[in-house]
Amino acid sequence: MTLREQINDDIKTAMKEKNVAKRDALRLLSSAMKQIEVDERKELSDEDIIKIIQKQVKQRNDSMAQYREAGREDLYVIEAAEAAIFETYLPQQLSDEELESALRAIITEVGATSMKEIGKVMGTASKTLGAQADGKRINECAKKILG
Repeated sequence: MTLREQINDDIKTAMKEKNVAKRDALRLLSSAMKQIEVDERKELSDEDIIKIIQKQVKQRNDSMAQYREAGREDLYVIEAAEAAIFETYLPQQLSDEELESALRAIITEVGATSMKEIGKVMGTASKTLGAQADGKRINECAKKILG
């Protein structure tokens, strides 16, 4: 079963269960996928869908920070719930130890020895670890190792 089929099935299940929050969150995700398919005129692979989900989670996290600053706990809770629903469709995220170990292997592979070469490390790391860790975590860990 593809990721798209799983999301569509979960929308139907949420409708049957009258789970409005989950239904609406998954419909937002579905419409984001359809928008990209129409704009770019292509069929989305599971990797493309994972990137869309990661983008949606990042947007929710940014909104949560802004709502918390503004004292809008009601909106914060809604965004947090949507982010949690979206994250269930992402691959298992690497722990800090696993990420550091993988990055050390990549740094050795590309032959990076200083911060000046972080671009090479990030390029390779984003391709290989992109679904299992977000770019910010990868960057912070790479800086810690190279720095």
